[in-house]
Amino acid sequence: MAILVDKNTKVLVQGITGSAGSFHAKQCIAYGTQIVAGVTPNRGGEQFEAAGPDGKKVVVPVFDTVADAVKQTGANTSCIFVPPLGAADSILEAFDAELALVVCITEGIPVMDMLRVRRVIEGRKGRLIGPNCPGIITPGACKIGIMPGHIHRIGKYGVVSKSGTLTYEAVGQLTALGMGQSTCVGIGGDPVAGMDFVDVLKLFNDDPDTEGVIMIGEIGGNAEERGAEYIAKHMKKPVAGFIAGTTAPPGKRMGHAGAIISGGKGTAKDKIAALEAAGVRVAPTPSDMGTTLRSLLEN
Repeated sequence: MAILVDKNTKVLVQGITGSAGSFHAKQCIAYGTQIVAGVTPNRGGEQFEAAGPDGKKVVVPVFDTVADAVKQTGANTSCIFVPPLGAADSILEAFDAELALVVCITEGIPVMDMLRVRRVIEGRKGRLIGPNCPGIITPGACKIGIMPGHIHRIGKYGVVSKSGTLTYEAVGQLTALGMGQSTCVGIGGDPVAGMDFVDVLKLFNDDPDTEGVIMIGEIGGNAEERGAEYIAKHMKKPVAGFIAGTTAPPGKRMGHAGAIISGGKGTAKDKIAALEAAGVRVAPTPSDMGTTLRSLLEN
């Protein structure tokens, strides 16, 4: 099994005719993802072509609206590559079409726009991953986003991370150790976003085929502390962790928009302490993430 996406997931790509959407949609199709529709206003009726995993041509119809795409193709998931100023409305359009999962890759969406999105989607059935994230992949079944598919292997270890690059690093280490992945989720590092650590940890905890998890956080906010609280109270599976930003100075944003220590809160030291108190084994460096999970499983 896996969480959130599998070989039966039907994906539409909002912004499929743009440069980023076009490039990554082709990569997803080549991996084997069922991309059944594209959406670009005023481009409805066009076709998007790419090569599937067997090299055969895949033809994807393009629609003017998400509602039309869902009605015609049965898509249940969206991947968004719309530019920042239009991305929030694209998220809302996907939720209005009652999609089960919305994955927003777009970086640089104004915080006020995302606050509006959060107010609107609160309590809705659909789930949002991102924005400013690499996406989600269930190896061998479905890749939605910008991650390099070839480094992943089918297996039983989950990864949830704020950082795209560190997600790839953790996956590469696990694969090199012979530890395949069940699902890898990049939740993004923006201050206002969709699913957080607790949301994903709950799904991994309930997945019978996930036997361990790597959780990768960073300075800023309190998502890691909330994740630690959930782990301490509910997590039945071993969790290894890593916190980026141990040398970051207070008040300076490091990388992601949400990665900033302010008011003396959100420090790497506090987050590491919270995770360790919850029983998480925290890797001392990024290069130790895979071996830290392996050592935890061996004990």
